[in-house]
Amino acid sequence: MDTISLFALLLTLSAAFSILNHHTLRVPVTIGVLVFSLLASLLIMILNPLIPAYDLQALSRSVLGAINLPTALLNGALSLLLFAGAMQVDVDHLSAKLASVAALSVLGTVLAVAFLAIATWCVLPLLGHTIPFTWCIVLGAILAPTDPVSVVGMLKRLGLPRPIQAVFAGESLFNDGVSVVIFGVTIGLATGSSQGVTASEIALSFCREAIGGGLLGALTGWVALRVLKGQRDPHIDLLTSLALATGTFSIANQLGMSGAIAVVAAGLCFGTSYSHSIFDEASRKDLNVAWTLIDEVLNVLLFMLIGFEILEITPNIFAILATLAVIPLSIAVRALSVLLSTLPVHLRQWERGRVLGILTWGGLRGGISVSLALGLPPGNLRDLLLPVCYGVVVFTIIVQGLTMERVARRLYPSSDLE
Repeated sequence: MDTISLFALLLTLSAAFSILNHHTLRVPVTIGVLVFSLLASLLIMILNPLIPAYDLQALSRSVLGAINLPTALLNGALSLLLFAGAMQVDVDHLSAKLASVAALSVLGTVLAVAFLAIATWCVLPLLGHTIPFTWCIVLGAILAPTDPVSVVGMLKRLGLPRPIQAVFAGESLFNDGVSVVIFGVTIGLATGSSQGVTASEIALSFCREAIGGGLLGALTGWVALRVLKGQRDPHIDLLTSLALATGTFSIANQLGMSGAIAVVAAGLCFGTSYSHSIFDEASRKDLNVAWTLIDEVLNVLLFMLIGFEILEITPNIFAILATLAVIPLSIAVRALSVLLSTLPVHLRQWERGRVLGILTWGGLRGGISVSLALGLPPGNLRDLLLPVCYGVVVFTIIVQGLTMERVARRLYPSSDLE
């Protein structure tokens, strides 16, 4: 199948699932598309043995292989999705809560990885499989990041107070880069390719990727704004922002820095007071509309692919039991990591724990986690961990995503919302 045919197939399916969701489920479009792609995948599994002349499952897997979700997302669409999400963040509120965002993104992510690794290392042997601790750390790194695509989309419809939205979105945007860095280090240790690496080398690599990526993104974002200053052409605005998102991501990866963190920093530059002095109201509106469309199309495609990736999983009893065990563990670990990471920045001032509840239940996982899991090297451990990661992601998106509004309304009645 050539590229244009593949793209046409994806757009046709995403449009069909979106229309079905509109007329039936009427849930947020990304979640609806995910549900229908899951149902379509299950239908393929059921029909496959009934129609032996056509190996539907093998055909579907070949299409998924041609798309290659880990590569398509982590080395492509992620730059646009993160930039679009970062543009929507209120930088003034983010700056006011910068200590909280930094604590959640770095310390909170590290704690989440450690806690989930310890918990799964203790629990999984009880289900019949002993997994090396280094691979439990890999599992923690896969499931630690909250997904910016899911979180930012959710924040649009919840109407939470803007400072909380800034903390929520800021954490989800930055902790992806942190988790990818941790995943890269731990997978090397787990597979033995990073033997002999010292703790100081790991710390230096982390600083280069995280801090270097942030500085690079701030620099390229500032340069882009200087280039756009003084002109009023919406086409140039859009093309320059597209070049900024993809170019910053690519340069950061080439320099051994975190492309995810770099592109977030670049996107945040478009929400600063300096950017408001460059764009008039009409230009900013046009740019926001264009990026919103890009963001929504990519979101729908991503969630549809997540649903179809279930075809890559071989179901077994251990996977089901392990998923049922890891889901509550991941929620408990999320709560504990948020609590402990924000104690130094005075969680006691955060409205008696309401923010803790919001951040815990709203810690949705998504495409990043699925892509990292799919990128695990082939073998028995991948076959064991992939279904668990996938099950946790689907649970958080569907169950937590659909109930998040009810939780938010309970913790923040309409009278408390801005």
